[in-house]
Amino acid sequence: MEDKVKYEMEIPIQVSPELLYTYISTPSGLSEWYADNVNSRGEFFTFIWDGSEEKAMLLGKKSNERIKFRWMVDEGTDYYFELRIQVDGITRDVSLMITDYAEEDEVEEGKMLWENMVSELKQILGSS
Repeated sequence: MEDKVKYEMEIPIQVSPELLYTYISTPSGLSEWYADNVNSRGEFFTFIWDGSEEKAMLLGKKSNERIKFRWMVDEGTDYYFELRIQVDGITRDVSLMITDYAEEDEVEEGKMLWENMVSELKQILGSS
């Protein structure tokens, strides 16, 4: 298996950090934009797309700030994905910071996928 490379993205989003946190940290919020359905039992989340399931373990979260998962297929590795809310100290602009891993030849594809999903999230939130 090829090593995956870490990549990070910053996507500005005009919404309150508290509302954004609800959409990135709860099964119902994630079901609105990230997956067709999301279920959780304790620290385990099941993400469902078109009938296929992927399980992830919650590695950590901090209220109104960030949430971090590891896919079960990546168990035993350092790979994870994290959604972090960043608020500019001066302008109060809100950005969604995304950290993820992909094989080197799939990084651009991964970024496009995130951009499409966050675009859907922005529509739901009424953010341009």
